[in-house]
Amino acid sequence: MAKLYFYYASMNAGKSTTLLQADFNYRERGMATMLWTAALDDRGGEHAIESRIGLAADAHRFDAATDLWARVTAAHAVQPLACVLIDEAQFLSPQQAWQLARLADEAGIPVLCYGLRTDFQGELFPGSAVLLGIADALVELKGVCHCGRKATMNLRVDESGAAVKQGAQTEIGGNDRYVALCRRHFSEALGR
Repeated sequence: MAKLYFYYASMNAGKSTTLLQADFNYRERGMATMLWTAALDDRGGEHAIESRIGLAADAHRFDAATDLWARVTAAHAVQPLACVLIDEAQFLSPQQAWQLARLADEAGIPVLCYGLRTDFQGELFPGSAVLLGIADALVELKGVCHCGRKATMNLRVDESGAAVKQGAQTEIGGNDRYVALCRRHFSEALGR
């Protein structure tokens, strides 16, 4: 029975690396996969999914209008898919998260989603909120705060490294814009 998995973590916890390793494992055994990532994250250049340790792969890109059920089942009809892997799953719409559940339930395709749980203010992303509620399996990947404790929060910083307390929920960036922290240091940085 296929399942919907949600692997979540703070920034810099290795989500993309873990996704690419899972994809490699399927492909090494001759199984077809389909990779997806958010269209709004174009930092990878020619590679849609790229990890900080140098692993990279091409992937389909989704935006708010993408019907993942239709796109994946069409590809599955041409070549059976052993797995669908979604990077930046926090950017899924609630409807798209349910489409992924349907792929597992009705099409029998395992779906592995990787993403952030919360934004820079500690609020759930809409896609993550639905996945936390409906996924068959939740797996927390561990990031590390500068103090050595588990990093669970994502602090947005400005060019000088100061905490950003307000702004749009989505702003693409890497180590130049975000710092993974434990809850204590996140709260201290925001003055909570």
